[in-house]
Amino acid sequence: MKLIDLSSVQDVDQHADAFLDELCQMLGFDFASYAATNPISGDVRGYANYPDEWKLHYTKRGLHHVDPTLYNSAKSIAPVDWGRFEHDGKFTKVFRDAHDFGISDRGLTVPIRGPYGDCGLLSVTRNCKPTEWEKLKQEVMGDLQISAVHIHDNVMQTGVLSKALSTPALSSREKEILQWVAVGKSQQDIGDILSISHRTVEVHLRSGREKLGALSTPQAVGRAIGLNLIMPG
Repeated sequence: MKLIDLSSVQDVDQHADAFLDELCQMLGFDFASYAATNPISGDVRGYANYPDEWKLHYTKRGLHHVDPTLYNSAKSIAPVDWGRFEHDGKFTKVFRDAHDFGISDRGLTVPIRGPYGDCGLLSVTRNCKPTEWEKLKQEVMGDLQISAVHIHDNVMQTGVLSKALSTPALSSREKEILQWVAVGKSQQDIGDILSISHRTVEVHLRSGREKLGALSTPQAVGRAIGLNLIMPG
Protein backbone atom coordinates (compact mmCIF):
# COMPACT_ATOMS: atom_id res chain seq x y z
CA MET A 1 0.00 0.00 0.00
CA LYS A 2 1.51 3.30 -1.14
CA LEU A 3 0.78 6.93 -0.36
CA ILE A 4 0.93 9.06 -3.50
CA ASP A 5 0.84 12.86 -3.41
CA LEU A 6 -0.79 13.74 -6.72
CA SER A 7 0.65 17.25 -6.48
CA SER A 8 4.06 15.74 -7.24
CA VAL A 9 2.91 13.65 -10.21
CA GLN A 10 3.85 15.06 -13.60
CA ASP A 11 1.03 16.12 -15.93
CA VAL A 12 -1.66 15.99 -13.23
CA ASP A 13 -4.05 18.93 -13.15
CA GLN A 14 -3.01 21.27 -10.34
CA HIS A 15 -6.45 22.82 -9.87
CA ALA A 16 -7.15 20.62 -6.83
CA ASP A 17 -4.38 22.29 -4.83
CA ALA A 18 -5.81 25.72 -5.56
CA PHE A 19 -9.31 24.45 -4.80
CA LEU A 20 -8.26 23.30 -1.32
CA ASP A 21 -6.66 26.67 -0.58
CA GLU A 22 -9.78 28.50 -1.74
CA LEU A 23 -12.01 26.15 0.25
CA CYS A 24 -10.13 26.90 3.47
CA GLN A 25 -10.21 30.63 2.83
CA MET A 26 -13.92 30.76 2.03
CA LEU A 27 -15.20 28.38 4.74
CA GLY A 28 -12.77 29.25 7.53
CA PHE A 29 -10.61 26.14 7.88
CA ASP A 30 -6.88 25.92 8.59
CA PHE A 31 -6.08 23.00 6.30
CA ALA A 32 -7.82 20.63 3.89
CA SER A 33 -7.00 17.40 2.08
CA TYR A 34 -8.56 15.13 -0.48
CA ALA A 35 -7.75 11.42 -0.73
CA ALA A 36 -9.04 8.51 -2.77
CA THR A 37 -8.28 4.89 -1.98
CA ASN A 38 -7.78 2.39 -4.78
CA PRO A 39 -10.24 -0.45 -3.93
CA ILE A 40 -7.90 -3.05 -5.45
CA SER A 41 -4.39 -2.10 -4.29
CA GLY A 42 -5.35 0.01 -1.28
CA ASP A 43 -3.03 2.79 -2.48
CA VAL A 44 -3.95 6.22 -1.12
CA ARG A 45 -3.74 9.06 -3.64
CA GLY A 46 -4.58 12.66 -3.08
CA TYR A 47 -3.83 16.29 -2.37
CA ALA A 48 -3.32 18.32 0.80
CA ASN A 49 -2.41 21.89 1.64
CA TYR A 50 -0.76 20.90 4.92
CA PRO A 51 2.77 22.24 5.52
CA ASP A 52 5.36 20.43 3.41
CA GLU A 53 7.23 19.44 6.57
CA TRP A 54 4.16 17.60 7.88
CA LYS A 55 3.49 15.88 4.57
CA LEU A 56 7.08 14.63 4.48
CA HIS A 57 6.89 13.46 8.11
CA TYR A 58 3.52 11.75 7.49
CA THR A 59 4.81 9.94 4.41
CA LYS A 60 8.17 8.85 5.84
CA ARG A 61 6.50 7.32 8.89
CA GLY A 62 3.74 5.64 6.90
CA LEU A 63 1.01 7.27 8.97
CA HIS A 64 -1.53 6.62 6.22
CA HIS A 65 -1.52 3.00 7.41
CA VAL A 66 -3.07 4.01 10.76
CA ASP A 67 -4.75 7.36 10.07
CA PRO A 68 -8.36 7.15 11.34
CA THR A 69 -9.38 10.10 9.15
CA LEU A 70 -8.83 7.78 6.20
CA TYR A 71 -9.97 4.33 7.26
CA ASN A 72 -12.65 5.08 9.83
CA SER A 73 -14.19 7.74 7.62
CA ALA A 74 -14.20 5.44 4.59
CA LYS A 75 -16.63 3.15 6.45
CA SER A 76 -19.21 5.91 6.76
CA ILE A 77 -21.70 7.33 4.29
CA ALA A 78 -22.17 10.53 6.29
CA PRO A 79 -19.68 13.25 7.31
CA VAL A 80 -17.51 12.13 10.22
CA ASP A 81 -16.42 14.47 13.00
CA TRP A 82 -12.97 13.44 14.19
CA GLY A 83 -14.22 13.83 17.74
CA ARG A 84 -16.03 10.51 17.22
CA PHE A 85 -12.78 8.59 16.79
CA GLU A 86 -11.56 6.44 19.62
CA HIS A 87 -8.41 7.97 21.07
CA ASP A 88 -6.47 4.73 20.74
CA GLY A 89 -2.85 4.11 19.85
CA LYS A 90 -3.39 4.78 16.15
CA PHE A 91 -5.14 8.10 16.78
CA THR A 92 -2.42 9.16 19.19
CA LYS A 93 0.34 8.15 16.78
CA VAL A 94 -1.04 10.45 14.09
CA PHE A 95 -2.22 13.45 16.08
CA ARG A 96 0.50 13.57 18.69
CA ASP A 97 2.89 14.25 15.83
CA ALA A 98 0.41 16.50 14.00
CA HIS A 99 0.23 18.87 16.96
CA ASP A 100 3.97 19.43 16.65
CA PHE A 101 3.32 20.80 13.16
CA GLY A 102 0.47 23.07 14.23
CA ILE A 103 -2.31 20.76 13.04
CA SER A 104 -5.36 20.29 15.24
CA ASP A 105 -7.25 17.04 15.83
CA ARG A 106 -10.48 19.03 15.52
CA GLY A 107 -11.66 18.14 12.06
CA LEU A 108 -14.24 16.64 9.76
CA THR A 109 -14.15 14.20 6.85
CA VAL A 110 -16.79 13.99 4.11
CA PRO A 111 -16.82 10.65 2.21
CA ILE A 112 -17.88 10.46 -1.45
CA ARG A 113 -18.72 7.16 -3.15
CA GLY A 114 -17.52 6.73 -6.73
CA PRO A 115 -18.59 4.47 -9.61
CA TYR A 116 -15.65 2.03 -9.37
CA GLY A 117 -15.92 1.07 -5.71
CA ASP A 118 -13.67 4.01 -4.88
CA CYS A 119 -14.18 6.29 -1.92
CA GLY A 120 -13.05 9.90 -1.99
CA LEU A 121 -12.46 11.69 1.31
CA LEU A 122 -12.46 15.46 1.75
CA SER A 123 -11.05 16.40 5.15
CA VAL A 124 -10.85 19.80 6.83
CA THR A 125 -9.47 20.93 10.17
CA ARG A 126 -9.46 24.04 12.33
CA ASN A 127 -7.86 24.83 15.66
CA CYS A 128 -10.67 26.42 17.66
CA LYS A 129 -12.86 26.06 20.74
CA PRO A 130 -15.60 23.37 20.79
CA THR A 131 -18.44 25.92 20.67
CA GLU A 132 -16.85 27.69 17.71
CA TRP A 133 -16.37 24.35 15.94
CA GLU A 134 -20.00 23.31 16.35
CA LYS A 135 -21.18 26.66 15.01
CA LEU A 136 -18.82 26.44 12.04
CA LYS A 137 -20.00 22.94 11.13
CA GLN A 138 -23.63 24.03 11.08
CA GLU A 139 -22.84 27.01 8.89
CA VAL A 140 -20.72 25.29 6.25
CA MET A 141 -21.82 21.63 6.15
CA GLY A 142 -23.90 22.04 3.00
CA ASP A 143 -21.13 23.87 1.16
CA LEU A 144 -18.61 21.31 2.34
CA GLN A 145 -20.61 18.37 1.00
CA ILE A 146 -21.03 20.10 -2.36
CA SER A 147 -17.31 20.82 -2.42
CA ALA A 148 -16.52 17.18 -1.69
CA VAL A 149 -18.56 16.01 -4.67
CA HIS A 150 -17.01 18.71 -6.86
CA ILE A 151 -13.40 17.85 -6.09
CA HIS A 152 -13.99 14.10 -6.35
CA ASP A 153 -15.67 14.51 -9.73
CA ASN A 154 -12.88 16.73 -11.03
CA VAL A 155 -10.02 14.60 -9.73
CA MET A 156 -11.63 11.45 -11.15
CA GLN A 157 -11.41 13.07 -14.58
CA THR A 158 -7.63 13.33 -14.39
CA GLY A 159 -5.77 10.58 -16.22
CA VAL A 160 -3.65 9.38 -13.30
CA LEU A 161 -6.42 8.80 -10.77
CA SER A 162 -9.18 7.59 -13.07
CA LYS A 163 -6.81 5.01 -14.58
CA ALA A 164 -5.72 3.87 -11.12
CA LEU A 165 -9.30 3.41 -9.99
CA SER A 166 -10.76 2.01 -13.19
CA THR A 167 -12.30 -1.43 -13.38
CA PRO A 168 -9.76 -4.27 -13.84
CA ALA A 169 -9.75 -5.66 -17.37
CA LEU A 170 -10.83 -9.26 -16.75
CA SER A 171 -11.15 -11.45 -19.82
CA SER A 172 -14.56 -12.85 -20.70
CA ARG A 173 -13.36 -16.32 -19.64
CA GLU A 174 -12.10 -15.04 -16.27
CA LYS A 175 -15.44 -13.36 -15.60
CA GLU A 176 -17.32 -16.46 -16.75
CA ILE A 177 -15.37 -18.71 -14.39
CA LEU A 178 -15.70 -16.32 -11.44
CA GLN A 179 -19.42 -16.18 -12.13
CA TRP A 180 -19.67 -19.97 -11.88
CA VAL A 181 -17.66 -19.88 -8.65
CA ALA A 182 -20.08 -17.27 -7.31
CA VAL A 183 -23.01 -19.67 -7.76
CA GLY A 184 -21.18 -22.42 -5.90
CA LYS A 185 -19.60 -24.55 -8.63
CA SER A 186 -16.30 -26.34 -7.99
CA GLN A 187 -13.35 -26.16 -10.36
CA GLN A 188 -14.16 -29.65 -11.62
CA ASP A 189 -17.80 -28.64 -12.19
CA ILE A 190 -16.74 -25.53 -14.07
CA GLY A 191 -14.34 -27.53 -16.23
CA ASP A 192 -17.15 -29.94 -17.16
CA ILE A 193 -19.59 -27.09 -17.90
CA LEU A 194 -17.09 -25.21 -20.12
CA SER A 195 -15.48 -28.36 -21.61
CA ILE A 196 -12.02 -27.39 -20.35
CA SER A 197 -9.69 -29.05 -17.85
CA HIS A 198 -9.84 -28.14 -14.18
CA ARG A 199 -6.18 -27.05 -14.51
CA THR A 200 -7.19 -24.52 -17.16
CA VAL A 201 -9.90 -23.32 -14.80
CA GLU A 202 -7.24 -22.79 -12.12
CA VAL A 203 -5.06 -20.83 -14.57
CA HIS A 204 -7.93 -18.43 -15.27
CA LEU A 205 -8.77 -18.16 -11.57
CA ARG A 206 -5.16 -17.34 -10.73
CA SER A 207 -5.07 -14.66 -13.41
CA GLY A 208 -8.35 -13.20 -12.18
CA ARG A 209 -7.10 -13.10 -8.59
CA GLU A 210 -3.95 -11.25 -9.67
CA LYS A 211 -5.89 -8.65 -11.66
CA LEU A 212 -8.27 -8.08 -8.75
CA GLY A 213 -5.48 -7.94 -6.18
CA ALA A 214 -7.11 -10.80 -4.27
CA LEU A 215 -5.34 -13.35 -2.06
CA SER A 216 -8.04 -15.99 -2.44
CA THR A 217 -10.74 -16.99 -4.88
CA PRO A 218 -13.60 -16.02 -2.50
CA GLN A 219 -12.00 -12.58 -2.12
CA ALA A 220 -11.71 -12.28 -5.91
CA VAL A 221 -15.39 -13.20 -6.30
CA GLY A 222 -16.35 -10.60 -3.68
CA ARG A 223 -14.36 -7.88 -5.41
CA ALA A 224 -15.70 -8.81 -8.84
CA ILE A 225 -19.26 -8.56 -7.48
CA GLY A 226 -18.45 -5.24 -5.82
CA LEU A 227 -17.15 -3.88 -9.14
CA ASN A 228 -20.25 -5.18 -10.98
CA LEU A 229 -18.12 -7.49 -13.12
CA ILE A 230 -20.24 -10.49 -12.17
CA MET A 231 -23.57 -11.04 -10.45
CA PRO A 232 -24.04 -12.35 -6.89
CA GLY A 233 -24.79 -16.07 -6.68
